[in-house]
Amino acid sequence: MAQHTSPTTSQPDNGLLDQAQNWFRQGSLGQTLGQVPSSLKNAGTKGVASFNKLSTTQKVVGGALLALGVGYLATRKSSSGPKKAGPATTLQELLLFVNDRIAGYERAVAESQDAELRGYYKQLVSQSQQFATDLNSHLARVGGQREDETTLKGKVYRAWMDAKAAVTGNDEKAILGSNVYGEEWALKAYEDALRDQTLNGPVRQAIQRQYFLSQKTYKHLKSLEKKQQ
Repeated sequence: MAQHTSPTTSQPDNGLLDQAQNWFRQGSLGQTLGQVPSSLKNAGTKGVASFNKLSTTQKVVGGALLALGVGYLATRKSSSGPKKAGPATTLQELLLFVNDRIAGYERAVAESQDAELRGYYKQLVSQSQQFATDLNSHLARVGGQREDETTLKGKVYRAWMDAKAAVTGNDEKAILGSNVYGEEWALKAYEDALRDQTLNGPVRQAIQRQYFLSQKTYKHLKSLEKKQQ
């Protein structure tokens, strides 16, 4: 099961602060923002103006968070070694990402100013909560403990998005980009879970159903994102 270590983004270490300070002095923070995922690369339209309004401390801390976020996301595909197989472990791993999905859409509900989109994000929060309830029920049947945590990279990503919003500003396009990227993570988690051949019967059917619904969500979010362009 993924470690539930809390990220240290709230108090970046001196190395990151020093690096961020150097970026601020050299005016190269924009280069870091250019390294965001393709679904977020063009999100936000108030970058320079918003950045100039920040205090030096905000710029430094924001830069440190961005450094940590970009660095973590750049290595997110690396493997830390073989994972222990089994239904309980697989379900716990998947639940971490489903809980990320809940947190991500809750964030979208809080930030969106579009009534129609906020209504859709609320539906996705409810859907994700039902996903988690179903998976936790199956987890209990195979002897696992309830999983309510989120992934470390999900925590880092959301902190990184908060820092990015402080620099570029939040708009509907940025929110959609964040949701598209989050749904990509969820799809990858479902695909990983379905590779576990120890999952069978009702639990596999439940995961397949959720995976299908996540695919539909991803396609719809992508279509909404195109309308914002």
